[in-house]
Amino acid sequence: MSASSANPAPKPTACLALADGTIFYGKGFGARGETVAELVFNTAMTGYQEIMTDPSYAGQIVTFTFPHIGNVGVNVEDDETSRPSAAGIVVKWDPTEASSWRATAELDGWLAQQGQIGIGGLDTRRLTRAIRQQGAPHVALAHDPDGNFDIEALVAKARGWKGLVGLDLAKGVTCAQSYQWREMRWAWPEGYVERSTPGLRVVAIDYGAKRNILRCLASAGCDVTVLPATATAQEVLDLNPDGVFLSNGPGDPAATGVYAVPMIQGVLQRTDLPVFGICLGHQMLALALGARTVKMNHGHHGANHPVKELNTGKVEITSMNHGFTVDSQTLPAGVVETHVSLFDGSNCGIALAGRPVFSVQYHPEASPGPQDSYYLFERFAAAMQKNRAA
Repeated sequence: MSASSANPAPKPTACLALADGTIFYGKGFGARGETVAELVFNTAMTGYQEIMTDPSYAGQIVTFTFPHIGNVGVNVEDDETSRPSAAGIVVKWDPTEASSWRATAELDGWLAQQGQIGIGGLDTRRLTRAIRQQGAPHVALAHDPDGNFDIEALVAKARGWKGLVGLDLAKGVTCAQSYQWREMRWAWPEGYVERSTPGLRVVAIDYGAKRNILRCLASAGCDVTVLPATATAQEVLDLNPDGVFLSNGPGDPAATGVYAVPMIQGVLQRTDLPVFGICLGHQMLALALGARTVKMNHGHHGANHPVKELNTGKVEITSMNHGFTVDSQTLPAGVVETHVSLFDGSNCGIALAGRPVFSVQYHPEASPGPQDSYYLFERFAAAMQKNRAA
């Protein structure tokens, strides 16, 4: 008897089926079951928990190009929202036992508890190349400990999924009602502490806001009132804000813009009011000003994206997560392009000439990622302070 027959390869317990019929087998972890979504790759070397709980990933399965995923476990402090928003996770190596003094749970058990499916043991380099060449595919991910998969049905589900174009996902991840936010950025040795003194009044529109973005606003001197994505301009202005913040979020900006754009246009009628947008909020602002957005081939997802600020020539290394982009060719007169990606030249920032209104495509709160762009929160606060003084 040969060694191979004596020790047969273990039966796959998870399967990733692409809409083009390509099948990847691996070892399942996390929850059991099936899910259908768009597949994207993320190049970040750290922050898998923050990525999985980022509402911007709703409707997407994330494959990580970095192989060491799960090695530091999970903990409650690193959640960006109360539960994972990504539809699933794909990794090169099976998650190992957590090795971190901060860990309070293992990635496997945490995903299972939250109902999120994982698959390990895949050739993520091959998968990433396919995504780059062919675009972000529609996929079906299944986990069955017995290894029983209906491949034809999984491929059919992947092909039948309509995709993110035309899909408004902000309503599914926004808050149910307004709330106050005062918690600031993590600092040694206290951890997270709350603002104790009155600050600038900011109304934040929650299209899928990350906690660390709200913490950055608080650390910049803001008392933040968070409103649902469907808030009206009147509801925003009734709070007499010093500034309005438009958060990150998932889905097609044109679909969310059906109700978000009229609100922003109403807010912009206050010509003295500072407005700051991030990611989906950036795209919402651009739409409100008359520009258009388009679906990207595979999007930008990672913590190492170089962005050039055109006014100064400074290059920032940024954290990104977006599958749609503002078409800079459609920016109307009076709207200035402020930042561009050095990977592909796509738009990464705009400003309204002569007014304290600006936005960026990336995530300047550095969660996960570098802190090159934190100055944007300070710029927003300075604009509000100047407005108060005037």
